[in-house]
Amino acid sequence: MSANQCPICRRPLGGKSEKHHLVPKSEGGRETIAVHPICHRKIHSLFSERELAVAYDTPEALRAHPEMGRFIKWVSKRPPDFHRRTRRKRNVRSNNPRA
Repeated sequence: MSANQCPICRRPLGGKSEKHHLVPKSEGGRETIAVHPICHRKIHSLFSERELAVAYDTPEALRAHPEMGRFIKWVSKRPPDFHRRTRRKRNVRSNNPRA
């Protein structure tokens, strides 16, 4: 994969990108990847920090999740700088015992 490509949706990175910690900083993570802002927001709308640390700590694991797959299929038809507000699901924070 190219350094100028989002590892989540595999579209070229546009003018803006954000750093995503594969393991959240709150869980001791340091490694980051450059992703589109819309991809970054989708990740954090779906998964708690604990889930990211334990089960979704690679781009491959994130892409394999069914809801991320639907998102990737949808966003792949958009230009690299496309952005739309992402709705946050309930119970995604790691301090929530039901997450």
